[in-house]
Amino acid sequence: MTDSDNNNAPAAGIVMYESNWCGFCRAARRLLQSKGWEYESRMVDGDAALRSEMQERSGRTSVPQIFFGDQHIGGFDDMAALESDGELDDAYASIK
Repeated sequence: MTDSDNNNAPAAGIVMYESNWCGFCRAARRLLQSKGWEYESRMVDGDAALRSEMQERSGRTSVPQIFFGDQHIGGFDDMAALESDGELDDAYASIK
């Protein structure tokens, strides 16, 4: 994982907007880590600008919001469904 460096370009190709208190965020981190995929964490706790950026990019207000490159994957449930359907690796391959 890498921390946000205040630009919109993802360092690893995966960006996850998240909060420290969020159980779904922890589950999403575990799934990404189990795949061995690096991602850029953008903590929206107390950061109105990042939260606004997340809402503008995703059209959603809840966390986590996960992006593979410019592709909005969605939240944890969306990412888990892709994994269950065998489509998550293909989504990841599209950003390589």
